[in-house]
Amino acid sequence: MFDSDRYSSDPWRLVESRYDGDGLPETLFTVGNGYLGLRGNHIEGRGAHEHGTFINGLHETWPIRHAEQAYGFAEVGQTIINAPDAKIMRVYVDDEPLSFDEADVREYSRTLDMRTGVVHRDVLWVTPSGKRVRLRDERMVSFDERHLAVMRLELVVENADAPVTVSCQLLNRQDGGTVYTGTPEAAQKAAAGKAGFDPRKAEKITERVLQPDEYWQDGLRAALSYRVADSGMTLAVVADHVIETENDYSARQLIEPDIAKNVFRVQAKAGVPIRLTKLVSYHTSRGVPPRELVDRCRRTLDRAAVEGVDALFARQAEWLDAFWERSDVLIGGHDDLQQAVRWCLFQLAQASARADGAGVPAKGLTGSGYSGHYFWDTEIYVLPFLTYTSPQWARNALRARVLMLPAARRRAAQLNEAGALFPWRTINGEEASAYYAAGTAQYHINADVSFALGKYVYATGDVEFLRSEAADIAVETARLWATLGFWRGTNGDSSFHIHGVTGPDEYTTVVNDNLFTNVMARHNLRLATRVVRELAEKSPEAYAALVARTGLDAGEPDGWERAAEAMHIPYSEGLGIHPQDSLFLEREVWDLANTPDDQRPLLLHFHPLVIYRFQVLKQADVVLALFLQGSHFTAEEKLADFDYYDPLTTGDSTLSAVVQSILAAEVGYQDLALEYFREALYVDLHDLHNNATDGVHVASAGGVWSALVSGFGGMRDYAGELSFDPRLPAEWPSLEFPLQWRGSSLRVTITRGELRMTVLSGDPVSFTVRGAAHTASTDADAVVLLAGQGPVRPGRPTLRQFADARREDGTLMSPTVPVTTTIPVIEVD
Repeated sequence: MFDSDRYSSDPWRLVESRYDGDGLPETLFTVGNGYLGLRGNHIEGRGAHEHGTFINGLHETWPIRHAEQAYGFAEVGQTIINAPDAKIMRVYVDDEPLSFDEADVREYSRTLDMRTGVVHRDVLWVTPSGKRVRLRDERMVSFDERHLAVMRLELVVENADAPVTVSCQLLNRQDGGTVYTGTPEAAQKAAAGKAGFDPRKAEKITERVLQPDEYWQDGLRAALSYRVADSGMTLAVVADHVIETENDYSARQLIEPDIAKNVFRVQAKAGVPIRLTKLVSYHTSRGVPPRELVDRCRRTLDRAAVEGVDALFARQAEWLDAFWERSDVLIGGHDDLQQAVRWCLFQLAQASARADGAGVPAKGLTGSGYSGHYFWDTEIYVLPFLTYTSPQWARNALRARVLMLPAARRRAAQLNEAGALFPWRTINGEEASAYYAAGTAQYHINADVSFALGKYVYATGDVEFLRSEAADIAVETARLWATLGFWRGTNGDSSFHIHGVTGPDEYTTVVNDNLFTNVMARHNLRLATRVVRELAEKSPEAYAALVARTGLDAGEPDGWERAAEAMHIPYSEGLGIHPQDSLFLEREVWDLANTPDDQRPLLLHFHPLVIYRFQVLKQADVVLALFLQGSHFTAEEKLADFDYYDPLTTGDSTLSAVVQSILAAEVGYQDLALEYFREALYVDLHDLHNNATDGVHVASAGGVWSALVSGFGGMRDYAGELSFDPRLPAEWPSLEFPLQWRGSSLRVTITRGELRMTVLSGDPVSFTVRGAAHTASTDADAVVLLAGQGPVRPGRPTLRQFADARREDGTLMSPTVPVTTTIPVIEVD
């Protein structure tokens, strides 16, 4: 899948050998740390798909204007905004600018080194007068110093003396982009009406967003600061410049509210290098005055100056050494896959490492796609990787949900429910989804957050987090299910139902008894019951504090337990499958196999009402439930459900392939599992959904880890019990991955004949392999012989199964593709 002509295969580096001017490398070569992201724009700062400098949580709000308003609709939108761009270091030789669209570039390479966290670019430019100019620039966003970015440029005119100018800038692109730099490619297309409708893109705000506050220059230090017009957030950026050269040079400055320039004019001698270093600090707040943020930036830069730039780069490499030691997944004999896997894992670090209590945006900080919002993606697709490799980051991400509880309680009350309802999409904790059918109606967000909390606590043993604050999440989410659901039935045979919700599949909305929602709500209710009872029994003081914070009644857990035990789980005896919802099987079947490629993805070519009338899935729904709650389904049920739903799943969502890979591996479609895995692995690197220019699909990157560890590695963690049932692909000689488990550091190695568990540090670890119990310790590895890699089924499920399939009422389910039809005229005598 990978463009090997443009990108070389290297297990630790992504190397671009050719400049094409398209927007994809801007995403692929982004550097970030979870707080700050610098999109992979070139230092010349000219043509781009999207010039991007993004800070986690820095957003503007705006009134949502519904065509028809109704009570409880989301009223205020939120979108991530562009922080001032500090990447610009423009080069002029003989007053001729280096511009890739016109320059005679003889050599070019750009490298993202995933061991050092640095992007390098090497260029040989020959000017119209024949002067050979060699440039090397580096860019890093520090993992260790959350608010710091470092850029370095080395330039030498190899064969002649020449006047050289380097213009370093801080530029407010959010409001001043067209004034200073021309309109980005994406905006040009939108203005020309060529961009087309795409709900995955960010909203555009036409009014001024960043209101200038303090701005100044002091020697080679420059500062800009702002207050965000409507959200009230504040922002400061300060940059230091250091020039090193034996050439004669002069420096001048320019400062205005939206631009700061530090311009260096050098009389360059042939072969004498010019080195320029730019250290930049960003600080933001929800209300601290801009002047205070400027002071914070100053202190960050003062520390960096004392430490020295070389030391900062060395610390970055040390930080990543530790990250890879606890995170790297090794696929034996496949350097091509290894490169892509590491790129995905590196994106997870860049999206979450220093989020520090903020959420993890769906695009990380690599682009403005999805408006910088947090979704359930974090809890289901990103948190597993964080929990089992970097538990502190997982706790930080869960704390973001704790901090959202006040807003979630208000939202639940607005929808006439008890407890709390977490927002479907948000930055500041308030619901920002304007389309309730595929947004607010996805109540399963509550169960997803609770699920991630339970996984974290029981995988890490961090009960202190529960005691201090996180138990509130379990209590308040369970309360919502208790009031949203209802009892139906008589004579002691009542069941608990949940109506009017949307599951993960956004091609089927506002339904009754969505299987995923019911199964996950059941888990949520059971978890809350367990948490409350354990606190009451083992931590009376923490329990009393929980009661005081939440007003918990002693009888509530009993009610939750009854609802969980009586939860209705849809099942069709006739077809032997779990319907996605109570009426799913009543719909027509969409014939995906005969749907033209130019009508995909469906959401861009069909009205939602057309899609909603069919059995067709944007992403795996029931299949995801089979994975997350697999201990509640038999192997036969999983196979039957996978066979039914796989041919109906479009994969229009990047969240789908990873889950399909995991279940395909479990039920025996091993070739198909590898096919889905490759699709997920290259979704951004090969831009398989044609929108990677808007940013990395972070959840899919997280899912790649789950596909490796839970799919092919067969790892499960049900009710806090660690187990394995490997499914190693036939063409892979081995799979090796580290895990953090209740304070112990583990390494799991799987070959075709055995599974080996090594405890690198910590207490002994007990686990099962295909039902048999084992224990490993620092003194002795556990080596388990494997009799094969599970069942093997050829091919893949197809729509052929629907040839004679009948609904409960006996009617045939015949796959069709929606077409425009002519309404017959019926004549009446």
